[in-house]
Amino acid sequence: MTSYSTPVLTLGLAVLLTVSGAVPARGQDVAGYRVGDQAPVIEVNDLDGQPHDLGQYLGHQPVMLEFWATWCELCEELLPRVRRAAAEFGDEVRFIGINIAVNQSPKRVRRYLEEHQPPFLTLYDNLGTSVRAFHVPTTSYVVIVDGGGIIRYVGVGGDQELSAAIRAVVEGPASSLDGPP
Repeated sequence: MTSYSTPVLTLGLAVLLTVSGAVPARGQDVAGYRVGDQAPVIEVNDLDGQPHDLGQYLGHQPVMLEFWATWCELCEELLPRVRRAAAEFGDEVRFIGINIAVNQSPKRVRRYLEEHQPPFLTLYDNLGTSVRAFHVPTTSYVVIVDGGGIIRYVGVGGDQELSAAIRAVVEGPASSLDGPP
């Protein structure tokens, strides 16, 4: 088995669930982590294969993580919302897009980045590290973490209200769209 086997199986099931409508809607607890849990601090490779430590951000500032792929239609639908949120909160929140690397190559991802210029630091999870650590159920999965490293929002889909979710983290003491942790 390759290092992709677990993430591919997990993602394949998640894609099937998403298509069937069985994955919870935005702002709900959607996998192994719940609002109020501590976000896992891990290393994820960049497009050059170099490890990038998420611990330099998580626990130090608010972070929005989006797990995406170049072929993901929901990610494409979500991109304008990510752009708006980054324009509004880019000085206060670190935006990170983690490419799940299923049916992807660094070359394909670079082409996509050049064409679409998403407003986030792009990591390339070719080892499935983040998929396993964050229990990623599908692409377009968003996790918003407060400055203390606590998950304040999880959601899936192209119509997530990211600006409202981020505003609750940035402006609220320990608030969340989903209620108290």
